[in-house]
Amino acid sequence: MTVQRAGRIEDGGCRHLLVWRAGPGWRMVSSGVLGGGLGERHWVLNAQVRAGYGRMDPDAHLAELAAAQGLVGPGVGLMTAAEVDACTWAEDGGVTAVVTTGIGVPTWAAAQPDGSSIPLPGKRVAFVPGTINVLAVVPAAVADAGLVNLLATATEAKVQALLEAGRDCSGTPSDAICVAVRTPVAGEPVEPFGGPRSHWGSRLARAVRAAVFEGGVLDRERRAEYDGPPLHPATVQGCELADVLTGR
Repeated sequence: MTVQRAGRIEDGGCRHLLVWRAGPGWRMVSSGVLGGGLGERHWVLNAQVRAGYGRMDPDAHLAELAAAQGLVGPGVGLMTAAEVDACTWAEDGGVTAVVTTGIGVPTWAAAQPDGSSIPLPGKRVAFVPGTINVLAVVPAAVADAGLVNLLATATEAKVQALLEAGRDCSGTPSDAICVAVRTPVAGEPVEPFGGPRSHWGSRLARAVRAAVFEGGVLDRERRAEYDGPPLHPATVQGCELADVLTGR
């Protein structure tokens, strides 16, 4: 699995994005605003946008960014205001999870009608925007029901990691996720399960948990030290990275 990093000029500065050029032979389930749902997908793009992003057509925006990267065919597009340069990843038994973590707005899934978090006994949780995007790749053919179960398993692992990292939340209001599995080949067996104790679900859970845990810890450290990297007005050599997972 190779994840590339690229830059483009947008809103007065260079914004980075991550691209996985999966190619044919992959089925994905995703909550992404572009290419969400379940079906054959050939790529995944995770684009960093400015804080306070206000476009009402994020799907069209992501399609423009995909075209600029030469991506063709169906794909999945995700967005975040978090630093994609600070992505974290983990591997377990062939499963890879790549995560971008921004927890500026931690919240619990069940919230008040006005959007504020329901306070736990003795606690109040502030409502602050942020995004955690998860891409998990499983190198096996999985049935539709199993793929949906993998999505649920990844979400459970994300919440577990956040609590273990000392974050008082189940995520942020804008979290997105994408799980990719191989397209079945005629005559070959298909894995029916994706729960946390299944063969592939357990590996996915551990990979997602490790990547989100690291991302949650690093996000806290970044916020304690500075408000983000200086915005550079033009794309420079360091913006491009051929393989984020190896740093090459």
